[in-house]
Amino acid sequence: MNGILVVSATRAEAAHVPERYETVITGIGKVDAAVAVTAALAAYPADARPLVVNIGTAGALRTHHSGLFLPSAVLNHDISSEILKSLGHPVQDVVQIDDGDGSVLATGDSFVSDAQIRDALSARADLVDMEGFAVAYAARRMGARCRLVKHVSDRADDSALDWPKQVDRSAQELARWLVERY
Repeated sequence: MNGILVVSATRAEAAHVPERYETVITGIGKVDAAVAVTAALAAYPADARPLVVNIGTAGALRTHHSGLFLPSAVLNHDISSEILKSLGHPVQDVVQIDDGDGSVLATGDSFVSDAQIRDALSARADLVDMEGFAVAYAARRMGARCRLVKHVSDRADDSALDWPKQVDRSAQELARWLVERY
């Protein structure tokens, strides 16, 4: 195709992606995302893996954040990495992403809609989602380049519960970026 594998957690987030792009809908959460990306990339020869472009929505951890972001780093925020490391088990809990905009995405399996949790995460990241780390990690392990593209759909507070009403606007912006860039 075009050397791009578009990855999204939900059909709603990829609703406006043109058919010319190979698209994988992973399902919600880190496990589903990692398995889907690994399976999709395994279908390619190791020396011909496409660029993985993960498009999706994210919650803003800081009030001034809005619009589209291309994170430079993604962290796995809900793993006890410090404890595991202290027990002698190395844990990769951050993936650096080339050509990002300097923002940091925090990924976890918990849906963040509590202001206290949001405020605690904002000390480490700009945005929060539920798949980005898993997509980036799986792509890296499979030898593929990865780019994360996130559109702010909510404030990672009780407004996150309105996600179904906001997702189409985000999906339009994500598809517009994809078509303009690739």
